[in-house]
Amino acid sequence: MTKAGGPLAGLRVLDLTRLLPGPVATMHLGDLGAEVIKIEDTGAGDYARAMGPGTHAVAGRGGDSLFFRMVNRNKKSLRLDLKQAAGVEVFMRLAEDADVIFESFRPGVVDKLGIGYEAVRAVNPRIVYCAITGYGQTGPWAELAGHDINFLATAGLLDQIGTHDGNGSSAPAVPNLQIGDLLGGALTPLVGVLAAVIGAKASGRGSYIDVAMTDAVLAHTLFPLVTTLMYGQPAPRGADLLTGGVPCYGVYRTADDRYLAVGALEPKFWQVLCATLERPDLAPHGLATGEEGARVKRDLADLLASKPLSHWAPIFAAADCCVTPVLRLDEALKHPQLTARRMLAEVGGLPQYAPPFKLSAWPWPAATPAPAAGADSDAVLAAAGFAAKEIAALRDARVI
Repeated sequence: MTKAGGPLAGLRVLDLTRLLPGPVATMHLGDLGAEVIKIEDTGAGDYARAMGPGTHAVAGRGGDSLFFRMVNRNKKSLRLDLKQAAGVEVFMRLAEDADVIFESFRPGVVDKLGIGYEAVRAVNPRIVYCAITGYGQTGPWAELAGHDINFLATAGLLDQIGTHDGNGSSAPAVPNLQIGDLLGGALTPLVGVLAAVIGAKASGRGSYIDVAMTDAVLAHTLFPLVTTLMYGQPAPRGADLLTGGVPCYGVYRTADDRYLAVGALEPKFWQVLCATLERPDLAPHGLATGEEGARVKRDLADLLASKPLSHWAPIFAAADCCVTPVLRLDEALKHPQLTARRMLAEVGGLPQYAPPFKLSAWPWPAATPAPAAGADSDAVLAAAGFAAKEIAALRDARVI
């Protein structure tokens, strides 16, 4: 029997975050049934509303960008001026009944505003208060500004991304996936928050969760750490097991300047690959390094470059040896595997990614579109016990 509302129904989240990391984290909570109240200032609000292409091309959504709409579904919006004492009072009244608070300001900002963890804990001891920053709340870099590229660089990951040219002079490649923002700022906080929520329900004690995106990246750079522990430093960029240092794992160009992703790490898959290509002489050398590995890679590269992607794709699909086309995103969106998984959903007329988790007991219900700025201010405050006259006075004072 399935249940309606989602497994997190009844969980109330106050979301002070902006841009990408925090909003994605709270979107996942909203997807799972939590009530997420997005709190924005009475000025520009979340900068993501005016970021990226299509910012002013969406009729009826206040000009909000496609980017904003894709990471803020299933939320309510409250505009609140926290620089006014009355705004702080409103926030603290909401915090009394909240379960979770997310913020992503620099360290100390929420304390200066009067809405930090200690202030909230005084009125709600079971609060789970999550702070997402680039470098954490402590340490000499705690107050430095940064973006995803800086967190990857500081954690030693960016140095590992790129191709190997033989002399170490190739530059790192910047990924078009914000690894620090999403792994560190969106997914890692959810582990801590949900663990603390469960703990709070059992003990009545909340928790302060200090998440540094740089920490999260570092904690997951496992293979470089193994190499460093063994040899004193990681392998050169693009030359280790998973970045092109062996023939059986890497990308190979085809005749039409497309690419195949070869992931035949296990000997059984590499042997099938070699048999499929009628090159049994390559079978013993899938994990070869040095000159031998370079020779095998050249032989494989020459062979795969002799035919277009359309020739190789059906051959390797039938062989089932971990060789797949490198797809463009527009192609990936139409791939039969991803369409079968229903990874695209339409929310408010906008196609966007569906949640990447499938819960058998809680099928994902119809989602609500990202809210216009302040669209739910009156309703949120009324639900929190504010009288109509109070709400009107707050609006007249431009607190909301």
